[in-house]
Amino acid sequence: MASQSLMQTKIASLSLQSPLLTASGTCGYSQEFGRLFDLNHLGAIVVKGITLAPRRGNLGTRLVESPAGLINSIGLENPGVEDFISGEMPFLRQQKIPVIVNISGNTLEEYGALAARLNEVAGVSALEVNISCPNVKQGGMAFGANCESAAAATRVVREHSTLPLIVKLSPNVTDIAAIAKSVEAEGADAVSLINTLLGMAIDVDKQRPVLGNIMGGLSGPAIKPVALRMVWQVFKAVKIPIVGMGGISSWQDAAEFILAGAAAVAIGTASFVNPIIIPEIHRGLKLYAEKQGVRNIAELRGLAHQS
Repeated sequence: MASQSLMQTKIASLSLQSPLLTASGTCGYSQEFGRLFDLNHLGAIVVKGITLAPRRGNLGTRLVESPAGLINSIGLENPGVEDFISGEMPFLRQQKIPVIVNISGNTLEEYGALAARLNEVAGVSALEVNISCPNVKQGGMAFGANCESAAAATRVVREHSTLPLIVKLSPNVTDIAAIAKSVEAEGADAVSLINTLLGMAIDVDKQRPVLGNIMGGLSGPAIKPVALRMVWQVFKAVKIPIVGMGGISSWQDAAEFILAGAAAVAIGTASFVNPIIIPEIHRGLKLYAEKQGVRNIAELRGLAHQS
């Protein structure tokens, strides 16, 4: 029993059997991963971002490698919420772990409509709200760019859903702790951070940007120090749980995020390099917790803050 409870953690009202999650956008809807390893190594499945209507995504090149990272400009390609419910939820409902649905909108009305629709769907355990989306009614600035718009997006989702609400924070801001506090005040049950950093690449032979959308989101080991710093800052600013992510590619990385204050961590880009890295990180993290002599991995949360 002690071994079973060692890796359990909680995010708001969600009880997780492991602190490891998939990072949205990197695992599709988990069916591919399910053929590679036992999904029970996960605490929850966080699916690829869903929008109200289907999206084809960006044109041109959408992925480019960079030193210690990956720049993506996918453009939120997805089948839309109705096809997701009919096409993907039957498989996801069969799993024994929580399903967290990442949602994206270009207006507050879209966020509200998505939250209301998914609130009715059996098998959806929580929502992760992507506030890095452009607010088309406010000149295209991302909802997560300032406290007011982040709070507004959180408020409208909270008004339309009773599900646990995780707000995914953008790192492309001046004060991520202030934004975390603003979404906490509007009813967020947890925050996840960080989303990708803005980056780009130029083809020196063509003398043009590589990505069709010019700029994209940088992920992978290159951003880990930034992500870890932001988790550290947010842990000191809010009382709600944190899902840490950004460049985690080993159990040591995962342990760092937990020691900085994360209740759970999400693995993304590293799965492209090693598709079975999640069970490997799970084993290493479990051994680490055992060596620390703790009864539950949550006892390690935030320990690096102790003087």
